[in-house]
Amino acid sequence: MEIEQTALPGIGLKHEFTTHQGRRIAVVSHRGGRRDLVLYDRHDPDRACEAIQLNDEEADALVELLGAPRIVQRLNDLHREVEGLVSVQLPVAAGSPFVGRPMGEARVRTRTGASVVAVVRGAQVHTSPTPDFLLDAGDVVVVVGDLESTSAVADILADG
Repeated sequence: MEIEQTALPGIGLKHEFTTHQGRRIAVVSHRGGRRDLVLYDRHDPDRACEAIQLNDEEADALVELLGAPRIVQRLNDLHREVEGLVSVQLPVAAGSPFVGRPMGEARVRTRTGASVVAVVRGAQVHTSPTPDFLLDAGDVVVVVGDLESTSAVADILADG
C-alpha cells in the first residue's frame, strides 16, 4: 500500500492512501496535536465528504483498536516462519513485586533473552513499552522468545 505524505504549511502534515475498494482516506496531523480523519467522496477523490476531528485520547483509542489485532496477526505469521519462536501472554498478578514499578526494573531481556512486545491494560494495548512503563496488577505482558525464555519471564513477573 502506498501512503502519500503532504506538508500543509501552517497546519501540519497529511497522510493519504486508497483502500482496496478505491476509497480515499487521509489523516491530517495538526501542529497542535489534533488529528482529522478525512473521508473523500467515492466518485470525486479530491472532494472531502466528511472530516472527523479526533483529540489525542480519541486518536490513541482508534490506533489501539486498529493496531492490536494486527500485532497478534504479525506475531502469528512470525511463529509460522521461525521454528521455536513463541509468544505468550503473562498476567501481572496483584502480588507481583513489579506492580507499580517500571518494567525496566525486571530486566527481562537481559535476564532471559525474551522480548516484551506489548502490555495490554484493559482495552488498551501499549506496544513496545519503554523501560519506564509502570506495570499494574491485571496487566497482561506479551512476550516473544523461545519456550525456556518466556517461562523465565513468567517466573520473574511472579517472584522477582
